[in-house]
Amino acid sequence: MRQFELSVAYEVFGPPPSAVTGPWYDVSLCGPSTVRIGRFRLEPDGGFDLLARAGTVIVPALAETDEAPPAELVDAVRTAHEAGARVASLCTGAFVLAAAGLLDGRRATTHWAHTEELASRHPRVEVDPDVLYVDDGRVLTSAGKAAAMDLCLHLVRLDHGSAVANTVARSLVVPPHRAGGQAQFVTTPVPARDDHPLGDLLPWVMERLDQPLTVDDLARRARMSSRNLGRHFRSVTGTTPLQWLLTQRIRHAQELLESTDESVEGIATATGMGTATTLRRHFNRTVGVPPDAYRRTFRARALTRIRPGEGGGGTPGGTPDGPPRTAPRTAAPPRSGPRWRDGSGPSSGPRTFLASEA
Repeated sequence: MRQFELSVAYEVFGPPPSAVTGPWYDVSLCGPSTVRIGRFRLEPDGGFDLLARAGTVIVPALAETDEAPPAELVDAVRTAHEAGARVASLCTGAFVLAAAGLLDGRRATTHWAHTEELASRHPRVEVDPDVLYVDDGRVLTSAGKAAAMDLCLHLVRLDHGSAVANTVARSLVVPPHRAGGQAQFVTTPVPARDDHPLGDLLPWVMERLDQPLTVDDLARRARMSSRNLGRHFRSVTGTTPLQWLLTQRIRHAQELLESTDESVEGIATATGMGTATTLRRHFNRTVGVPPDAYRRTFRARALTRIRPGEGGGGTPGGTPDGPPRTAPRTAAPPRSGPRWRDGSGPSSGPRTFLASEA
C-alpha cells in the first residue's frame, strides 16, 4: 500500500473543515495486521470482516502490481460490494477491484503507467487511460496519485453537494474540479498558477458567465485566432473552449441552486444559458438529474452544513476550473445517513472503510 493515496482519503473523509457542520464520515482503517509503509507504521482499526458494515469501501494504491493482490482482501471487497457498499479504488487499487470481478464489463482507470498492465491482465475491463476518474455507480476508480483527490472530492460532492465539496477543497488548497484527464500529465508538466496562455482569460470569463460569450469573443479577448485558442484550451484544460464554458455555467448553476431561492429561469439568465429549457437540458445531461431535483437534494444540506460566510465555490489559486473527463452521475445517498461528527446518530450507520493490504 502507498501512503500518499491513503493520506489523501484520510484528509478528505476525516475530520471536516470547521465551516462544515452536520453529519460527516466515520472512517476506519481495515487490514489483517499492523503494517509498515515507508517510514510510517499503520495500525488498522480492525480486520477485513469490518468491510461488511461499510457504506463506502476505499482501496488505496497497491505497493506492487506484479503479484496478485491478497486473496483475503479481494474476497472482503467483493463481499462488501455484494452487501450493497459503494467501492472505490485509488490509483493501482483498481487491481483489487479487477481481481474481485467488480470491473468486468465496466469502464475503469488506474495510474497511466499501469493501464496497459491492467488491460492485459483483466481483458474484460474497459480500461480508459485518459481520465482522472470513472464513476460507474457503486464502483469508482481513480487514475494515479493526485487523481485520488479528484475522486474523493467527487464522492463528497455526490453525498453532500457542490458547496460542501468546494469548502473541503478550499481547506486543502486544491481545485474542486481539475481540467482534462491524466493523459495531459504523461509528457507535459502541470501549468503553473498563471504560467499559461489562458492565465488572464479564464478569470475574465468566470466573471462574465451571465453573458452570451462565444469562441470568437474569447479569442478576441485572448488576442489570438480561434484555432490557436482551441489548441491552448486543449493543452491547459483538456477540453474545448465551448465545453469548458458550458461546464463553468453548470457549476455556477449548481451553486445557485444550493444557496439561493432564485427560480430556474433566473438561474438560466445568471449563468448565460438563456432559457430554463436550455439549462434543464444541459444540466440533466451533465449532472444526471434535473435542476429542481438537484435543488431538493442538496439545498437544505448546503444551507445547514456551511456556516454563513464560509462556504462557496471558486478555485483556489486561480487554477483553471474544469470538469473531470467523466461527468458526475446522479447523486446517490449512502445506504443510511452518515454518523454525526460527535459520534451521535445511528450506531449502525454506514462508515467509510479504507481497506489496506498486508
